[in-house]
Amino acid sequence: MLDLTRLLPGAMATLHLADMGADVIKIEDTVAGDYSRTMGRVREGMSDSFRLLNRNKRAMRLDLKQPRGREAFLKLAERADVVVEGFRPGVVAKLGVGYDAVSAVNGRIVYCSISGYGQDGPYAQRAGHDINYIGYAGVGDQIGPAEAPVVPNFQIADLLGGALVPAMGILAALVDARSSGRGRYVDVSMTDAALAHAVFPLLGFFEGGKAPARGTGMLDGGLPCYNVYRTKDGRFMAVGALERKFWATLCDILGCPELKEKHIVYGADAESVKARLERIFGSRTQREWTEVFAGADCCVSPILRIDEALANEQLRARKMLVDEGGFTQFALPLKLSEFEFRIERKAPGVGEHTEEILREAGYGDDDIAALRNQGVI
Repeated sequence: MLDLTRLLPGAMATLHLADMGADVIKIEDTVAGDYSRTMGRVREGMSDSFRLLNRNKRAMRLDLKQPRGREAFLKLAERADVVVEGFRPGVVAKLGVGYDAVSAVNGRIVYCSISGYGQDGPYAQRAGHDINYIGYAGVGDQIGPAEAPVVPNFQIADLLGGALVPAMGILAALVDARSSGRGRYVDVSMTDAALAHAVFPLLGFFEGGKAPARGTGMLDGGLPCYNVYRTKDGRFMAVGALERKFWATLCDILGCPELKEKHIVYGADAESVKARLERIFGSRTQREWTEVFAGADCCVSPILRIDEALANEQLRARKMLVDEGGFTQFALPLKLSEFEFRIERKAPGVGEHTEEILREAGYGDDDIAALRNQGVI
């Protein structure tokens, strides 16, 4: 898999595939390379974010603006299964390494382009980031309290649209290529992906002619039975008692059985129930409430900080954290039979595997020396 992406979206997509066994070759230019190498805390010449996103990958530096650089890329592409890129539409074609050029030398190639708005449409050439994509998709409008939208500290479009959807498309196209012998072009728009998963805003629009106002819908704070409540120590508990049986159990534990009939309520009715629950939850600390609900079957749990999540017994039991020389990383978020996830390679240094990869493609020592002298690698 030849990976031309930078920063978060494409890197996360190829990380998942690398963790499942794909031989991902990260190709960076000979100048700046992937900007994430120096974003945030840098240790031993590599940022923590780059280290998290690029394990189990190999890396090379290649100047695609030079003819011999394009030639080397196409030679690598002849034996590749997948190419992934995240530039603006038209950039890779201009460089001579777009889908048409690659499929001409390898008809089985799966070529995935990840962009903010897709390869066509009036916004195709617009710049953007996660906040812009969810804004256009109607998702940003749904996040936050009634007063104003907020900036989520979780990159919805980048991770859903720029990582999981591309991985899904790549794997589907690979399955087809194995049976048909023909590759495919996979065009992923992060805005499209955010829109395609905005299920409840769309349902609200269908039912009422417009999406529910922020904080008034079923799953965004409108219901007392699906909400967050502040505890005595300023922490929070998450209540997800959507099913009537869970709500009934919750009301019994909290000592307010008269609220059982106020399960699915909105508006003024909801506000009075929320106020009652706020007073109750505000009477004890988060730790105390966690102990109260530890054995209760009603979907109530503490809202943990990330440091607490890292120490959580469930996530530890699922082996969701791995240690790489004192550096904690997330594991692959799925389990496969007869497969055990492990970090086979640490995140690569700049151009660490350039010569190794070129030799695999048939380049000899003299050829590699010439490419280096010409600044191609």
